[in-house]
Amino acid sequence: MTHSGSVLDRSHGFSVLDCTDCGFIHLNPVPSEDDLDRVYREEYYRDEKPLFIERVREDLAWWESVYNDRYEFFESRLPENRRSILDIGCGPGYFLKAGVERGWKGFGVEPSAQAASHARSLGIEVINTFFDTGLASALKKKFDAVHLSEVLEHVPDPSMILKAAGRLMNEGSLICCVVPNDFSPVQKVLKEKLHYKPYWVAPPHHINYFSFDSMKSLMEKSGFKVVGATSMFPIDFFLLMGDDYVGNDELGRASHARRKRLDLMLAEPELKGFKKEMYELMARHGIGREMIIYGEKING
Repeated sequence: MTHSGSVLDRSHGFSVLDCTDCGFIHLNPVPSEDDLDRVYREEYYRDEKPLFIERVREDLAWWESVYNDRYEFFESRLPENRRSILDIGCGPGYFLKAGVERGWKGFGVEPSAQAASHARSLGIEVINTFFDTGLASALKKKFDAVHLSEVLEHVPDPSMILKAAGRLMNEGSLICCVVPNDFSPVQKVLKEKLHYKPYWVAPPHHINYFSFDSMKSLMEKSGFKVVGATSMFPIDFFLLMGDDYVGNDELGRASHARRKRLDLMLAEPELKGFKKEMYELMARHGIGREMIIYGEKING
């Protein structure tokens, strides 16, 4: 496929292209599948994210609150007898574990051997491989919901992944896509007014960079009707307030701890409705460090 458009940045031998052919920002050249296979089977959790599983455990109360919000959305739109879910890129398995505890039947696909092993230790059924059209054909299963969290920014062809996922869903099944919100209004202010370099550009691990509009458009082109959009706390607000956590892990963790505390307090019954409306409002303005877009499978 050809890729053309304006170059937004250059990093580590890659251009960051606002691609008119694909409809979203991505690296150029796109890393090869062989390179990514090596990175994500062994290197990613070992070298790039060595503390990831440990920190998920530390943050588990907050993650469970995040996950329960997603299951609540699914449950609000699906009948009670439809409770099967596929988690593509299931990581250490805690999202599926949260679903099992709510009565869902979960199945995971995860390329990292380390993460897949951890998910199995939680009692989750997981295949340790990459998700693609071949695996979608081989599974011969149908699911009521599909979850892709922090996946589509890492893959060479996100449309292929979405279409393959759609083949495993009946009409009316739901999908939840979570991706970083990059080149966002907040990041624009950080770059233009506070002179931050684009720290969110992370080749070769992050290939694709989405906005709310480009993510919705991609889902619609891939066979889904967008039925909901919300966001996660814009942790880059701390940068606007002067807490420069970029490259400072200790300050980054402190900022994250404040974000967790706020989210957990807003999850209390007296504030939960406000929290939902607040994050949906942020999404309408393109604000939030991560975006959460829900789609419904349609015919075709």
